[in-house]
Amino acid sequence: MKRIVLTLVAALFLQTFARADEGMWIPMLLKKYNIEQMQEMGFKLTAEDVYSVNQACLKDAVVIFGRGCTGELISDKGLIVTNHHCGYGQIQYHSSVEHDYLTNGFWAMSPEEELVNPDLTVTFLKRMEDVTARVLDGVNDDMKVEERNKIIAQNIKAIKEEAIKDTHYKAVLKPFFQGNQYFLFVNEVFKDVRLVGAPPSAIGKFGGDTDNWMWPRHTGDFSMFRIYADKDNKPAAYSKDNVPYKPAKHFPVSLKGVNEGDFTMVFGYPGSTYQYVPSYHLEMLTETVNPKLIDVRTEKLAIMNRFQEADPAVRIKYAAKNARISNSWKRWIGENRGLEILDAINKKQAYEEGFMAWAKAEAPEYADLLDKYKAVYKDYTNYNLTYGYYREMIPSNGIEIANLAGKMEALVALYKADELNAEAAQKLKDGLVKSVKLFFKDYYQPLDMEISAKLLSMYAENIEATFQPGVYNLINGKFKSDVNKYVDYLFAKSIFDEEAKVIEFINGFSAKSLKTLEKDPAYLLNKSFASVYGDKVYPQLKKYRSELADLDKAYMAAQMKYESDRIFYPDANFTLRVSYGQVKGYTARDAVYYKHYTTLEGIMEKDNPDIYDYRVPAKLKELYNNKDYGRYEVDGTVPVCFVATNHTTGGNSGSPVLNAEGHLIGINFDRAWEGVMSDLMFNPEQCRNISLDMRYVLFIVDKMAGAGYLLDEMTIIE
Repeated sequence: MKRIVLTLVAALFLQTFARADEGMWIPMLLKKYNIEQMQEMGFKLTAEDVYSVNQACLKDAVVIFGRGCTGELISDKGLIVTNHHCGYGQIQYHSSVEHDYLTNGFWAMSPEEELVNPDLTVTFLKRMEDVTARVLDGVNDDMKVEERNKIIAQNIKAIKEEAIKDTHYKAVLKPFFQGNQYFLFVNEVFKDVRLVGAPPSAIGKFGGDTDNWMWPRHTGDFSMFRIYADKDNKPAAYSKDNVPYKPAKHFPVSLKGVNEGDFTMVFGYPGSTYQYVPSYHLEMLTETVNPKLIDVRTEKLAIMNRFQEADPAVRIKYAAKNARISNSWKRWIGENRGLEILDAINKKQAYEEGFMAWAKAEAPEYADLLDKYKAVYKDYTNYNLTYGYYREMIPSNGIEIANLAGKMEALVALYKADELNAEAAQKLKDGLVKSVKLFFKDYYQPLDMEISAKLLSMYAENIEATFQPGVYNLINGKFKSDVNKYVDYLFAKSIFDEEAKVIEFINGFSAKSLKTLEKDPAYLLNKSFASVYGDKVYPQLKKYRSELADLDKAYMAAQMKYESDRIFYPDANFTLRVSYGQVKGYTARDAVYYKHYTTLEGIMEKDNPDIYDYRVPAKLKELYNNKDYGRYEVDGTVPVCFVATNHTTGGNSGSPVLNAEGHLIGINFDRAWEGVMSDLMFNPEQCRNISLDMRYVLFIVDKMAGAGYLLDEMTIIE
């Protein structure tokens, strides 16, 4: 395979632009390739105002929140806002039946009342740099894949070490355009992040899973946190002596609102997209993988929902787990639906026919690419499905006690070593005890038992015999194919469904404990599935993914040559990006047009005291009945959400939505159902990002929570 020359990647930006709405653009390249178009659409700032290493700029007010969301600074005292669903885990962590912050909300009325969140971080980007030439230094056309990857890995390690030498920064280096280009990111990570406030779930999660991925939307999806630093404004672990972080930049909050056609910019960390994959990838998802995994999660949710509805304590324990399961479940359904409506596979195939005609005539080195893809996907599809099913069985909110038992593997490795490191063993034990306590805080055995039986039955029915783990020999033999009897045995004989037993076992762990562990049915269950994955699935997955990575790199370069008059944007990879568009409604289906905003009236129309997700809080009803809207009133109501044409995906949750002046007008939190397939193919007519209007945020903070002191530290644009 020929090495792709660097000039190809540079040249991709020198052509005509793609649709303004589509794309997740690299901020350091806006000045050269995007800013003129942005300004033609109404943007009033410069590229240097957006991204700079020489002066404070908009990028300095944007953070990675936790491990998978975006947040933004809204005061000079370290106050950040993100989505309610991004802070959901922290809100749940602090909740109990006695202090149910999920149901009732939480507001710190002083710094002393702000709640500490173990392990929560926020990450600032200090600078980014194109390091493609350095990463590929020493790589040549004749190398085997393993040798090439080894050199690239060594180069990446050296570049990262050099970038952060003698600093407290962290370095991340990621491939772009399927490995045709590489960027270095130098970050600053803060570890003391405290919960300041969150509305009740009846506001922050209003509509629940029913409204998830849907428009019109009336969800007040926000929460507030504060970053703390040491006396020198540097990152530090939690300490009572830490002080609010003083950022280089924070966003002014606009009360001017939005009108249809207004310019909007989303600045955040989109997770993953797959815009340039072949048609075979779409066939794999829509015909095999998504349908099977949707079925699994449908069963999980049905069981969880039944237990949660019956017991408030279980509802709290499984709130975050339910939300995680439901989010992808509904997205997969919408993705399949959207791709079908868009006729995406046929469109990809038509594109590929044109590509093949071009390749055969002008670039014969690419003429066999699609045939190679077809051969790989033929086998990869089954392995990918099996991998997805394996994750649903145990690691991804599956059989919980088996997942907990699997955490003991690290102890096993230590005690099987030739020489025991006592200090490392004690440190590991302490960490495991901590994780066990967190596990049982959100655990309910009857629910786990029912899900275990359902998952074991579904795996046996849907995954071919080659990948059936050894535990099924036990089930089919000793228990005569009665999964329920096996599950009764599993929970009766394992120590991993009782907190005290697990902690006692960990604290007293010794070499003799290995025999006890290796007889525990939960440990054996996890090991049975893990061995099938490790021995039969992972090696082939690794092989096929390596082959696909090489094909993707070549196909990406080939597409750039084939469409030499097109500007390509890189797929999302959880690095800082800019997307820009405009506020705009859309036609959802025949005779159904959705306008671009929703209001408080819609919340009251959905009010249903019998449904948890639609129980409008009494205080909000009181404000509505009294029309006590203050300065947040517009035409006799309060705006709640709006849609625009910005290209977003997972990871953009919590991203700032900015107007033409760079003022914060909204918080991105979702995509509309009709356009949820935008990770794979963008439809400008229906792809819409859903944002929470900042006027509703301030209305809730001020009028409902009575936390107006927070507004005093913000810069509010009337």
